[in-house]
Amino acid sequence: MAKIDLPKRDSFGSKVGIIAAAAGAAIGLGNIWRFPYVAGENGGAAFLIIYLSFIVAIGIPIMLAEFSIGRRAQRNTFGAFKILKPNQPWYIFGLLCVAMAFMILSYYSTIAGWTLEYLYQALANGFSGKSSDQLSGMFSDFQRDGSRPVMWQLIFMFFTAFIIFRGVKNGIEKYTRILMPLLFVLIVIICIRSVTLPGASEGLAFLFYPDFSKITPMVILEALGQAAFSLSIGLGALITYGSYIKKKENLTTSVYAIATADTVIAILAGVAIFPAVFAFNIQPDEGEALIFITLPNIFQEMPGGYFWAILFFTLLAIAALTSTISLLEIVVAYVTEELKISRRKATILSASAIALLGILCTLSQGPMDELTFFGKNLFTIFDKVTGNIALPLGAFLIAIFVGWFMGRNNVKDEITNQGKFKGRLFGVFMFIVKFLAPLAIAIIFLNGIGLIDLSAFSAPAEYEVIQNNVQISADTIN
Repeated sequence: MAKIDLPKRDSFGSKVGIIAAAAGAAIGLGNIWRFPYVAGENGGAAFLIIYLSFIVAIGIPIMLAEFSIGRRAQRNTFGAFKILKPNQPWYIFGLLCVAMAFMILSYYSTIAGWTLEYLYQALANGFSGKSSDQLSGMFSDFQRDGSRPVMWQLIFMFFTAFIIFRGVKNGIEKYTRILMPLLFVLIVIICIRSVTLPGASEGLAFLFYPDFSKITPMVILEALGQAAFSLSIGLGALITYGSYIKKKENLTTSVYAIATADTVIAILAGVAIFPAVFAFNIQPDEGEALIFITLPNIFQEMPGGYFWAILFFTLLAIAALTSTISLLEIVVAYVTEELKISRRKATILSASAIALLGILCTLSQGPMDELTFFGKNLFTIFDKVTGNIALPLGAFLIAIFVGWFMGRNNVKDEITNQGKFKGRLFGVFMFIVKFLAPLAIAIIFLNGIGLIDLSAFSAPAEYEVIQNNVQISADTIN
C-alpha cells in the first residue's frame, strides 16, 4: 500500500497512556456487577477457565485487529476504511460504528447518571434505616422522577465532554491515567474489606469453586460472548484509539496489558461483591437490583458501611466515566476529521446531540415508559439493537476485514512495527481472524437475533432465572 500522507494529529504520549485509555474503554459497569454473578452461576472457576480461554483465543486477536486498522490509517472509524479500501463500501461499516457509539452513549449515560445519584445518596447517608422494600421503592421512585435522572445524566455528559474537549493527550490520556489507578485502588480496598467479613469464604467458593456439571453449550456461548464484548471489541473505540498510537509502540504487548487489566478488574469485582453478599445471606442472582438495591442494604448493616458505600459508588462512577469517554471520542473524531470542524465545536455539538437523545432514553425508563415501539421502550430498543445486533456484527466485520481485505503485509507491518518485532505467532493470529473468530462471533450473533437457539441444551434452571432478571445488557455495558 502506498504511503499515507495525513495531517498531523494528536496522539497518546506514552505506553501507559495507551493502556489506561483502552483499558478504560473496556472496563465499565458490566465488569463490576454482571461478570461476577454470571461466572458464579455458570460453574465458578470452570466458567473462568473457559472465559479466559476465549479472551486469549478470540478477544485479544480481535483487539489487535482493531488497533492495526486504526494505526495503519491514522483516522477515525469512517476515515480508516475509506483510506484502507477507498474503492469499496467498507466505509459504511465505519459509519455504523459512529452510529452505534451515538446510540450506546445515549442510554449508557442514563445508567451512568444512576451511579451519581447513588453516590450522592451514599454521601447524604440516604440508605440509613431503610428496609429492602424501601430501598427497592427508592430506586423505582428515582427512575419515575424524570427530573433527577435527567439532571444526573446531563452532569455525567458534562464531565465526559470536558475530558474529550481537552484532546487526546491532555484530555483522554491525562485523565484516564488518574482514573484507572484510582479505580484499581478502590476495588482492592473494597476487596480487602469484603473478604474479612464473617462468612466471606462462601462467597469466594461461589465465585471460584469449579462446578463442571453446570457447563453446557449455552454456558460456553455465554463465556464466549462475555469475552468478546467485555473487551469493547466491534464498537470502533479501539480503531479510534489505535489511530492515536505512535508507530514505535508495540501493539501486541499493549493489547495483552489491556486484556489483563480488564479481566483482573472483573474478577476483583467478584471478590469485592460476593463475600459481602454471602456474609449477609443475600441471593447473588439479582442482576441490576444487586447494585442499586441489595448492596445499599448490605452497606448499612456492615460496620463502617457509610464509608464503604461512598467508595463503592465512586468506583461505579469512575468505571462508567472511562467508558463514556471512549464512546464520545468515536463520534467526535468522526465529526472533527470528516466534517472539518474544530475539536471544541465537535465536542459541544456531539455531546449536545447525544444528551438530547439520552434524555428521551432516560425518560423512557420513567415518565415516558408507556411510549413503546413493538412493546419495548427506547432504552430497551437501543440496548437490544446494539448488544444483540450491532456489536457482534461489528466484531465479525472487523475480523473479516483484517483477515481477508486489509492485506496480509499491511497487517504484519503494523503488528511487527515493519519487522522490528519478530511476530512469531502472526500466522496463528491470521488463522484466528480469518476463520475461528468469524465463526465464533457468527454463532453469538445468530443466537442473539434468535435464528439459532442454544438454550435448549439444558442450561441450569437457576441460570434461566438470572437471565430473566437481567434488564441491562452487559454486551454493551463494558
